[in-house]
Amino acid sequence: MSGAVLVLGGRSEIGVAVAERFVKRGHGTVVLAARRSADLDAEETALREAGATDVARVEFDASDVDSHAELLRGIVDRHGPIAVAVTAFGLLGDQERAERDAAHAIDIVHVDYVAHISVLTHLANLLREQGSGEIVVFSSVAGVRVRRANYVYGSAKAGLDGFANGLSDALVGSGVRLLIVRPGFVIGRMTRGMSPAPWSSTPDQVADATVNALRRGRRVVWVPPILRWVFAVMRLVPQAIWRRMPR
Repeated sequence: MSGAVLVLGGRSEIGVAVAERFVKRGHGTVVLAARRSADLDAEETALREAGATDVARVEFDASDVDSHAELLRGIVDRHGPIAVAVTAFGLLGDQERAERDAAHAIDIVHVDYVAHISVLTHLANLLREQGSGEIVVFSSVAGVRVRRANYVYGSAKAGLDGFANGLSDALVGSGVRLLIVRPGFVIGRMTRGMSPAPWSSTPDQVADATVNALRRGRRVVWVPPILRWVFAVMRLVPQAIWRRMPR
């Protein structure tokens, strides 16, 4: 369908990479929503080089859930129907700090779970009104079976994955489709300084898998695909061993 590509989390490497692929498929309008939106020059340049004719920047604070409804409605009013909405914002946080500082733990869960519930509910309502559109939700293998090494972030992703699954079912028959993306370790800005885990991927690989899954009408995609089978086995690992697993 024609319409804008919306990236909530407009400086996300994965989100911008997904938008670039849709631009190359003929979607000329991209809306980048992020805090400090004036600083998105590099992201806008990449999209225009990919062929975007209109790149808009919008101030978006994921933590401010009370602003989400007005923000999203305003995007539709100014830029027309949303063809694809990508929720690419998130907070990895510091696990060690979160174990000592409840406020930090709450910040991680608020951004990675609560804020997503707000955004996705408002998006679903808008796209139901349109009768069409696609939503991309970035979950994580960290939420498939939560590890002691990153249980705050992992628990938020577990909640998000469950919510997205239910919302996907609720959207059946509405003309709106939702794709859940479950990447493993992604080598990029968010994980800079961390040792890559086995079966790591890059933002471009995640973006390719995402767009291909949308094209095929998939509901869930694992990146890379082998992680689906790895975590089928991981569910069987005894807890005494699992708690020693690294991040």
